[in-house]
Amino acid sequence: MVTRRDLLRTGSAVLAAGGLGLARPPEADAAPAPRLLPSFGRPTRLDVADVSGLDGYDQLLLTTLQGVVNRRTPRLYFSYATGDTDLRWLAGTGARVTAHDHALDLVARYRREVRGAVLIDPDVPDSVNVATTLAGLSDAVAATAEQADRHSLGTVTDLRGRFDPDDVPATYRWQLRHLFPRCAHTLVAGLPPTRTVPAPGVRWREVARETERVRDSSNRRTRTLDLSPELSAGGDGDPVYLRFQDSFGDDGWGASVGSLALHADGAEIARFTPGTEAERPYLFDGLDSSVGGDANRFGDGSGYFVYRFTVPGGTQRLTAEVDLWNQFLVTATTTAPTRVEPFPNFRDYTVASRAVVLWLPPAGETGDLLDEALSRLAPTTPYTGWFPNDVAGEWGGVDRASRHGVEVVATDFYMNATVHAGVTARVSGRVRTRPRARLRNRVHVTFTVGEGDNVQYCQRRMRDIWDDPARGTVPVNWTVSPLLADLGPALLAHYQRTATANDLLVCGPSGAGYTYPASWPEEHLAAYTELTGRYLRRTGMDLVYAYNPRNAAGDGWIPFDERVVASYARHTPLRGIIQSWETGDLQTRAGGIPVIGNFYPQGKGADFRDALLKHVEDRDPSRPLFIAAAINAWTWTPSDIATVAALLDDPFEVVRGDVFFELLDESQRHG
Repeated sequence: MVTRRDLLRTGSAVLAAGGLGLARPPEADAAPAPRLLPSFGRPTRLDVADVSGLDGYDQLLLTTLQGVVNRRTPRLYFSYATGDTDLRWLAGTGARVTAHDHALDLVARYRREVRGAVLIDPDVPDSVNVATTLAGLSDAVAATAEQADRHSLGTVTDLRGRFDPDDVPATYRWQLRHLFPRCAHTLVAGLPPTRTVPAPGVRWREVARETERVRDSSNRRTRTLDLSPELSAGGDGDPVYLRFQDSFGDDGWGASVGSLALHADGAEIARFTPGTEAERPYLFDGLDSSVGGDANRFGDGSGYFVYRFTVPGGTQRLTAEVDLWNQFLVTATTTAPTRVEPFPNFRDYTVASRAVVLWLPPAGETGDLLDEALSRLAPTTPYTGWFPNDVAGEWGGVDRASRHGVEVVATDFYMNATVHAGVTARVSGRVRTRPRARLRNRVHVTFTVGEGDNVQYCQRRMRDIWDDPARGTVPVNWTVSPLLADLGPALLAHYQRTATANDLLVCGPSGAGYTYPASWPEEHLAAYTELTGRYLRRTGMDLVYAYNPRNAAGDGWIPFDERVVASYARHTPLRGIIQSWETGDLQTRAGGIPVIGNFYPQGKGADFRDALLKHVEDRDPSRPLFIAAAINAWTWTPSDIATVAALLDDPFEVVRGDVFFELLDESQRHG
């Protein structure tokens, strides 16, 4: 049996056997490129330990310790995954590895490098973020009082009793007033203070399931769900948990709830609409869900949400009336299915950077606080991490950041950033040579795998699907963040070096950081496109996948205008832009650069093929047609793409993105 220690030793052995080839010194006469995101030096020796079996409290202690220690020189590296996700990048660090069986032993090893502990308040979740900010400013770790006592850590600051658990804005208002002026302003971080983890041994009973693939609201109706079987398992006043999720999970369009009413022996004991104050007492776990435009809560793919109801003693019949649609799976249990603990990820980098750590939903009072923080930053300062409320938080958060001239770098699950940012690796600035191509009256299709702005995707999911043996059999564009040149040079160098002739790395939304360019102030847009141009030249990319704000109705996107595309054309080497559009009916040449909206069919295989056929059924066969087909990075693999490509015969021709835009440019010029 292979143990974790064996895996760690394997990583060390790989280095001894020549793994250093992944990390080469730069040219002796090359001037270092200016950085947007900080590095803390090159790792030469790493103490490595597995933390996947530890709870969030111990991981928080270790990642904040990692931030203080690695700020001086990167020496701590942790494996967070139960597999080899973090270990497989270890060889690329070029460091000598020492494996440790017990991660918490490293606290004693490095105790002298920290001043002590900032004590979190277990009753105030957001104190985790305040403690992280203070840890960076004080060369301390974030810990509970019990942890500090166990590891003989003195108290630097005690946050217990400092904040009102019911007044989250006040907690962050205090931090912006007292801590933000002392922080380094090279970046800000948005990190959830807590995470929800599954409890072991929970048994769910299936209550209802949609067995057909329904990607609209055609099956929407109020359904009566019988929860009476759960009553026999509990006593007086015991809770019942009701979970909603996707019955398929591979194409989005999961369970959607418009309203819920609960009845005990015919008497109504709860009623609410999602996203309202009335829902709040019952929403036990909603982190993996979003509130939609129809005042509905939904969970797509692997997402879900759970409601908790306390049932009156003696109840004989319990029913829920639920306005429910899409691909739903509803299950119930009487056992608490999850527990809440600190969210430890990316805190090594924020502590090392002495950055302020926030978690502010971009709406209402917290949205105003987010505006206040962003307004204090210089243009192009990165907002790292992510936003609350998933999809709605993404749209609102990225738009607010853009309006302040701030780009977003998704990093909330990026592990060991203090190590990866310091690795010396040869990132190529050479643009790929385009294959010869001839413009014909065919349907030219290019496949683009999304999510490349997401640095943790580049570290984790992208590596998983990149290693699929089917990769390279079909031309595919892989979005990737050019900011990996700062945050993970060895990661980017690996993808560049192992790309086949059919793999093309293109810039993820929307350049040097995720943003909505049309939302940028006029006076700052050039700063962003200049920054993007610098990183594109540094990484050899000349195509970008881009987003823009959504329209007022919220059901579509605003096309790029002349101002935005002209700024890209003036300051970057871009040859083309794929804009998030989904319906595929956008094609312009604003600013002299070809812009095409993506087409995002649902389903895989024959479903995807059929959607493409329907999309082109009215085409003029005497003219070429162009389709930029979007691929879901979380549910597709290169094998899935190869399956679709094999189904596309005449009139389709699948090409790499650079060829696609060369032909599109020729078609537009001679149109």
